[in-house]
Amino acid sequence: RSSFDVAVVGAGIVGLASARELVRRHPALALAVLEKEPELAHHQSGHNSGVIHSGIYYQPGSLKAKLCVEGAALCYEYCDQKGIPYKQCGKLIVAVEQDEIPRLKALYERGLQNNVRGLKLIGAKEIQEKEPFCRGLMALDSPYTGIVNYKQVAQSYAEDFQEAGGTILTGFEVANMEMAKESSSEGEDGLKYPVVVRSSKGEEICCRHIVTCAGLYSDRLSEISGCSPEPRIVPFRGDYLVLKPEKCYMVKGNIYPVPNPRFPFLGFHFTPRMDGSVWLGPNAVLAFKREGYKLFDFSTGDFLDAITYRGLWKLVLRNLSYGLGEMYRACFLSAQVKQLQKFIPEVTINDVLRGPSGVRAQALDSDGNLVDDFVFDGGSGDIGSRILHVRNAPSPAATSSLAIAKMIADEVKRRFEL
Repeated sequence: RSSFDVAVVGAGIVGLASARELVRRHPALALAVLEKEPELAHHQSGHNSGVIHSGIYYQPGSLKAKLCVEGAALCYEYCDQKGIPYKQCGKLIVAVEQDEIPRLKALYERGLQNNVRGLKLIGAKEIQEKEPFCRGLMALDSPYTGIVNYKQVAQSYAEDFQEAGGTILTGFEVANMEMAKESSSEGEDGLKYPVVVRSSKGEEICCRHIVTCAGLYSDRLSEISGCSPEPRIVPFRGDYLVLKPEKCYMVKGNIYPVPNPRFPFLGFHFTPRMDGSVWLGPNAVLAFKREGYKLFDFSTGDFLDAITYRGLWKLVLRNLSYGLGEMYRACFLSAQVKQLQKFIPEVTINDVLRGPSGVRAQALDSDGNLVDDFVFDGGSGDIGSRILHVRNAPSPAATSSLAIAKMIADEVKRRFEL
């Protein structure tokens, strides 16, 4: 049975970035990352759009805004240091209707407040200079938005962590956490590693402190540790289409719609990928399994967990027409293409194929509000006081991962007096 000073649960990009930052700050401590899958960055970190966001959308003064702007700069710097390829291909947020223009201008002002670099509003002619096939009345041009393969970035964090002496245990699904029974051989100070973490296979490690970065399972891990079940995680699946390879010339950079504040998700967008492909989407529909990437993936427990939560029903009733529209578009390709044609009229149903899917760990409170910012908490009592739960690290968590890691390391030092 191994003993560690700090165990980080979850080897997604946030967990690995945090473990890397902790071992850099505390090289004398024994640190471990516990991951239930056989590979790293297998879920949200390996199923996202790959965009390096610039920080335009987020409420000025929020953690999201601050961490995204800082994180994007750190991400580019890190990729340069490590030789990880990326493309600073930019992004246009395009208004296609007159009533979107005031919202676009408000977004521009918000971006300026968030200190996003290089933002400017451009007209129809300049849109076509940047994106020859795109049509729009006005656009917000964000030249420092980029793309990268986040799985590759996460893998690099893992290598840094291991080279600095950290341990990664894969196939270790945390099933239980409890205080070890006092051992007289340890003397009056009690056990040095008083928390026992047990896997679903019965393996055990001992540690002094735990940091959970469990994404889709963050609420369940919190409950296992005796901490609050709120906010709850409700999984939303996002299905992408892909442009056929011979049609990828139609998209040069990211093309996004102007977000509608009445609806909870961003809407369809065009996302170039590092491999040269172009993803279109995603939609947002309730997933019937927390790690259900296919249309018919189903878990009775996950499904009941979601539909018996009053917060979900409040969200659904507030956004009924939007939700029905998303379900309709999920079933009919032509409905999705119609959304895309608002921006690139030349795209036809013959130009697209069904693509990959991701599942977003959406934190939801009991009033049906999407929890929009990062949530960190712990608990009380013997175990609760030794745990820091990263409860909600929503998009742009991948972009922000190095900045989030700094904040988590600060919080760990403060709470655990390392």
